[in-house]
Amino acid sequence: MEITSNNIIWEKHVAVFAFPFASHPALMLTLVRRLASAAPKVVFSFFSTEASNKALFSELSCYNIKPYDVSDGKKDHVSIRNPEEGISFFLTVAEDEFTRGVRVAEMDTGLRVSCLVVDAFVGCSGDMAEEMNIPWVAFWPAGTCSLAAHFYTDLIRHKCAPLLGSAGPNQEIADLIPGLKAVRLGDLPSGVVLGNLESPFATMLHKMGRSLARATAVPINSFQELDPDLTKNLSSKLNNFLNIGPFNLISGEESPSKSDEFSCMKWLDNQETRTVTYICFGRLCRPPPHELVELAEALEENKTPFLWAINKDSHMHFPKGFLERTSANGIGKVVPWAPQDQVLNHAAIGVFITHGGWTSALEGLVAGVPMICRPFLGDHYINSWMVESWGIGLRIQGGKFTKHATRCALEQALSLSKNRDERIEGLRDLAYKAVANGSSDKNFKTLVEVVTGVTMPFE
Repeated sequence: MEITSNNIIWEKHVAVFAFPFASHPALMLTLVRRLASAAPKVVFSFFSTEASNKALFSELSCYNIKPYDVSDGKKDHVSIRNPEEGISFFLTVAEDEFTRGVRVAEMDTGLRVSCLVVDAFVGCSGDMAEEMNIPWVAFWPAGTCSLAAHFYTDLIRHKCAPLLGSAGPNQEIADLIPGLKAVRLGDLPSGVVLGNLESPFATMLHKMGRSLARATAVPINSFQELDPDLTKNLSSKLNNFLNIGPFNLISGEESPSKSDEFSCMKWLDNQETRTVTYICFGRLCRPPPHELVELAEALEENKTPFLWAINKDSHMHFPKGFLERTSANGIGKVVPWAPQDQVLNHAAIGVFITHGGWTSALEGLVAGVPMICRPFLGDHYINSWMVESWGIGLRIQGGKFTKHATRCALEQALSLSKNRDERIEGLRDLAYKAVANGSSDKNFKTLVEVVTGVTMPFE
């Protein structure tokens, strides 16, 4: 059935459910903009919270993507003390809100929803798709390693049960996750075997891992040449397991504005090649005050040129006079925000100090910049393990910043940067090839077919 709206004939109606936390909504919108461009006669109803949609759609517009607000579940006058609390509020209302939203969007468009494209974290969506008898596309915005950990949670718990009394978090366990040679016990995402296994967040992820085999397709923000053994294993367990990234290599017209309001690039232009350390811990994470002091002192004493993106609230924890001294002698630049992808691809960048979030890890890999990881939560630990396994970086010794550990890490990473080996350059090249008529490009065309029911031509 064809429905006309604003002189456009819509042939299909796809509902998109975002998980409105951290970088998830932005990555989901990146995916949907690609789908919307490939399928101009399909209308995509994009559901997220009001705050999330306001941030996402303030500058971006696409005629066949229509945002709809859903409740965040937060009760009036209740303050959110930590991210998990906000997630818990949202999860209590998510199914009802998405169900209500779909009804509204169907009335607006005059078309029944023909496919659900969702963040895999929205666990209720599988049952909804089954009730509606339509395809369920569960997008995983992180890495293959963390997805495997959640998919195999029951198996991992069974294997770890005899070890939990004796094994420490730093013990490497072979063949714990099918397709991965070894992993440290403490690097598994919290809620798999360590931490609060009964928390709403851990319960949600456990349910998701158990249900993913029902999905019509599972696209992921990675490229299959990065983790071939994991990809091969998951491809045998999941329908249409599709590596379609890295997203940061997608054409700029699908990306948000890349402004440089704090003149980071101009500052980098005056630095020597591969000498600058770029530091950023994402939107939600920052080291505790004593670690900020240790990191800052190590940078200053080593006279390491650095560009540090960190919110102004953290400045109070820096050593006295640190900002003034490093700015005056030209050694450092501290900004509240930096265009990270552009920064990492600048010739002056030699090292990336990161929290190990998946998007950041991919951006560092694609730029060919060695990484020093200081993980904090979620998938940061297993991502950092993979960075080490790929040979493109290391984790800070002891898992926390001290002057000694920072100096040692900088020495190793800068040496790796100045003598880039075949492994770093090889992975970088494979990423570019994947999105340029390679595996990721072919997988994306398969995804378009699943979502729209229309076969895409292969070049």
